[in-house]
Amino acid sequence: MKFNKVDLSFQSCVSNYEEADVVIYSVPMDATTSFRPGTRFAGNAIRVDSFGVEWYSPYRDRDLKNYKTVDTGDLDLPIGAVEDALNIVYDATKTILEDNKVPMMIGGEHLVTYPVLKAVKEKYDNLHVIHLDAHTDLREEFFGRELSHATFMRQAHKFLGDHKIFQFGIRSGDKHEFEWAKKHIHQQKFDFTGLDKVVEQLKDVPVYITIDLDVLDPAVFPGTGTPEAGGMQYKELLWAIDQFEKLNHIVGADIVELAPMLDPSGASTAVACKTLREMVLLLHKNIEKKNK
Repeated sequence: MKFNKVDLSFQSCVSNYEEADVVIYSVPMDATTSFRPGTRFAGNAIRVDSFGVEWYSPYRDRDLKNYKTVDTGDLDLPIGAVEDALNIVYDATKTILEDNKVPMMIGGEHLVTYPVLKAVKEKYDNLHVIHLDAHTDLREEFFGRELSHATFMRQAHKFLGDHKIFQFGIRSGDKHEFEWAKKHIHQQKFDFTGLDKVVEQLKDVPVYITIDLDVLDPAVFPGTGTPEAGGMQYKELLWAIDQFEKLNHIVGADIVELAPMLDPSGASTAVACKTLREMVLLLHKNIEKKNK
């Protein structure tokens, strides 16, 4: 699969694909969204608003313009053809990994993480996943579909296996999802308690990080399809990213579920922009660590 040069990139992430270490790509899909749609517009909204965010992060003490990052823009997906779209996401991720680059995906609904995990798992057999979210996403099916934003992590468990998924911030789901989780995954309800201990446990294994931005409280992040009261404050998310710095082998990451038009104030898009900056710099710092 080839990536075309885009006219609009996230901030200073304008390296050529061939030279880049981290690849940003967005997936404009919200085909299985069950409440409020709009996440298909997240990628380009983040690109436009990123010009209001500084390139330098005082949290990471890193500057985006000092690193080789390419933003390849939105993937070209067929509207309404869910499985075909997921196959394109899988192929794009596989290409990035085969080229020895680190994928940084922007959703889109959370289902788009499923094909990314599938591709990453094929390269890194002992893959572990850290999943920040308001919702369990562990249903066996939703509205008669096995592939849905409410089922993707249960489906991913089929190839990841038991005790490879670590969820934090969970505060919504069907009772059977919570019961199933007790036997098969690590799940921390309501907050990020114990994340530092899990990071220490996973320090030297391949880790993929998926952040559903609705893990944040709707007062912080209202622009999302399924807002859930009782969530994290932004400083708590920054603390979580601080913990991720202690990992030695981050093999990919994503942020998902921004629906920019659901927050006319633009605050939610600003939150997503800052989070993407922090995650891209986290990935570069991790690459530096591995190259030492």
